[in-house]
Amino acid sequence: MRARLSPENLKPNASVSLEIPFHDVDSINIVWHGHYMKYFECARTALFQKIGHDIPEMLASGYGYPVVDLQAKYIKPLKYGQKIKVIAAIAEYEHKLKVLYTIHDATTGELVATGHTIQYVIDINTGLTLIETPVILREHVLRATKE
Repeated sequence: MRARLSPENLKPNASVSLEIPFHDVDSINIVWHGHYMKYFECARTALFQKIGHDIPEMLASGYGYPVVDLQAKYIKPLKYGQKIKVIAAIAEYEHKLKVLYTIHDATTGELVATGHTIQYVIDINTGLTLIETPVILREHVLRATKE
């Protein structure tokens, strides 16, 4: 049996701690499934900040990374007031960017969701999708991998 690739075991990775707000839950006190993407985004932002390639650096480089595919697996429901830890890690960065995510209950450590996003690199001036990963992103990822 093959071991599951997990962001906890990859470098670079980053995590954020969140508490589920009331406005994210439905009438039965469970987080609406679409909000998990927001939690993934928070961790992905922390990851890009950690490697030194946050939005201002991306814009200055002339490249953008739109999400073209997103998958999530919901293992246990999240509820109002629950404290969670969301971890994101770069699994692939050649020709496309693949970021893996896990969400854990911060108190018990229990895994409650997993997911990934696929992002293509575009030239923000032309909107054209690039085939190769920009050197600047490759350098940031490689440097962070060694830390």
